[in-house]
Amino acid sequence: MAVTGAFFVAGGCWSVFRRDMKSAIGGMRMNPISVSTRPLTASSEQAVAPGVEEKGGKKITKRFEDVDVSEVERPSLQDYFEQSKDFIRSDGGPPRWFSPLECGTRLENSPLLLFLPGIDGVGLGLMMHHHRLGRIFDIWCLNIPVMDRTPFTELVKLVERTVRSENYHSPDKPIYLVGESLGGCLALAVAARNPDIDLALILANPATSFGKSLLQPLIPLMDVMPGQLNLGVPYVLSLMTAVPCLNIGDPLGVVMATVEKGFARQQTIGELSQVLGALPAYFSELMVKVTGSFTYFASRNLPLEAKDAFLSFCICKFTSPCCESRNIDTFQGGKDQFISSQEEGERLCHVLPNCKIRKFANNGHFLFLEDGIDLVTVIKGVCFYRRAKCYDYVTDYIPMVPSEVKQAIEEHRKWINIAASPVMLSTMEDGKIVRGLAGIPSEGPVLFVGYHMLLGLELAPMILEFLTERNILLRGIAHPMIFKRSRSGSLPDLSSFDSFRVFGAVPVSGSIFYKLMSSKSYILLYPGGMREALHRKDEEYKLFWPESSEFIRMAARFGAKIVPFGVVGEDDIGEVVIDYDDLMKIPYFRDQIRDLTNQSVILRTESSGDVANQDVHLPGVLPKVPGRFYYFFGKPIETEGRKHELRDKEKAHELYLHSKSEVESCLAYLKEKRKGDPYRHLLPRLLYQATHGFTTEVPTFDI
Repeated sequence: MAVTGAFFVAGGCWSVFRRDMKSAIGGMRMNPISVSTRPLTASSEQAVAPGVEEKGGKKITKRFEDVDVSEVERPSLQDYFEQSKDFIRSDGGPPRWFSPLECGTRLENSPLLLFLPGIDGVGLGLMMHHHRLGRIFDIWCLNIPVMDRTPFTELVKLVERTVRSENYHSPDKPIYLVGESLGGCLALAVAARNPDIDLALILANPATSFGKSLLQPLIPLMDVMPGQLNLGVPYVLSLMTAVPCLNIGDPLGVVMATVEKGFARQQTIGELSQVLGALPAYFSELMVKVTGSFTYFASRNLPLEAKDAFLSFCICKFTSPCCESRNIDTFQGGKDQFISSQEEGERLCHVLPNCKIRKFANNGHFLFLEDGIDLVTVIKGVCFYRRAKCYDYVTDYIPMVPSEVKQAIEEHRKWINIAASPVMLSTMEDGKIVRGLAGIPSEGPVLFVGYHMLLGLELAPMILEFLTERNILLRGIAHPMIFKRSRSGSLPDLSSFDSFRVFGAVPVSGSIFYKLMSSKSYILLYPGGMREALHRKDEEYKLFWPESSEFIRMAARFGAKIVPFGVVGEDDIGEVVIDYDDLMKIPYFRDQIRDLTNQSVILRTESSGDVANQDVHLPGVLPKVPGRFYYFFGKPIETEGRKHELRDKEKAHELYLHSKSEVESCLAYLKEKRKGDPYRHLLPRLLYQATHGFTTEVPTFDI
């Protein structure tokens, strides 16, 4: 049984091209591919780095750590138009695969990614993402020449034969089908016809509901219109969709994003005008291709009724018993006026089993060409990248790149710098307390255990500070409801927690904990869990740890350092005025809490006492004028060489109680020391930053 996953992003085969593709595309080297053999690419002249080897002319690395994380400037829409011109010129050839070679070093056992283009057929729809995708995928893109008239069903067979051939060579790896618009229909059809192959689908505004499109009335007109008049169709489309030439969704959204980037680099009005003046020429050439392809795919591939029936049949096959295990994530563009992506996304979500949606409210039809969308980051957010049958939270996790860290910092800058203004203290090996994170061990595995503040407010400042100061990613062990639900209901959508997964959060699990330890990770664990983060009134800074020493023996097995820490400041942010006990006295809220709890995975069913109460609820919090967050990381507790000693339950429990006592000492230290901080409250901090600059570190109490 195949495990086919899918993203729906809303807003011996065919005669494959085997000749040398002579392209004048600047910076875009192409490699023609025969599906009977793996693609061979031109080798780089750069020296191979340690941990990297050459295979088939491409650089392969065995570890994520060895993958080049240097970032290049993201191509612009203008680059897309420039490169598309060479593809628009017809050479009379059939559809063919090509592989972009600017991808660089790729991870060993990287899965194959087949990009299926939309109505333009160019195959450059992922151009903005080639550099990052190429590090973790072997990318093949389908190009459908401008004069090609291959029927839709034959295109399905072409992709299908490629999929079967590659699955024969690598049966243990998934194959990713990334379909845009019409390509989404191709991907669905291929997946439905091959339930025995492990396929992962990423569908960008699939045209499965084209019959309901506002452009449908234009098809008979374009079918009989002379070719010369077809050149005017883009302007008719622009009137209907409020977008010049291309149906992007938001008027000039993609173009303006490109212009803004160009203006930031050039800083001159003259050069800005030059960019704007060049765009109509690119649009006119590209729309020759788009218009012809639009007319052909909309009307001549199959009669519309037959095509809808064929796609409906394929979608129905996803509900068959052989496809029950398929997980489907869907994306949709909120401003897609080309097809009804929002309605279609909801329909597919209800029709297809295990279907989820990712919505991009401010984006249109051509999601992959629009600014603000990074496909790799989105894939990470839904844990969709894997190199085997099942996703592995440790080995398949894709480390963060500088742009992702920078974006997260920008999103939280006001909260961190102004509202929280965190003070980080750590303890050196000699016991000296210093400001900053210099006392954090330089090598893993390291296990951080501490107090979980109300609603987890301490997480963002702490994780980002570790990344910026020490380049350390904390792998948080989180509640399973962030990753899956036992049933649908009124809990926040899983997409609300995408950022947690991007930052490496994993569900609580003994096997995952073991893998993190064995990979020498920096692990963040809150023994108090949800009970601590959703505490009652007057319970701030009280630990709710279980009786059993859950983590000690695992840490000792790998010689991990245990770093106890405390964090205070929640009582300066808000006050719990309505807690769990109050809500359970009201029948409506009592029933709601029970329903929410049943939707999530229930933990610690064998525990007793307060920590066993893992009911899901949201306490009523009265906000205050923001105070300040204080973090104190105690002296690391060594377990190296104590593996046999700590096998004894009593010895392990003694170390467990010692760790808990150290956390309580950290909390007591901070609560006392913050009394002497002249900048504990918001107004003094604002006055200091207004004088010294808002990026200046605000002083605190004497250590």
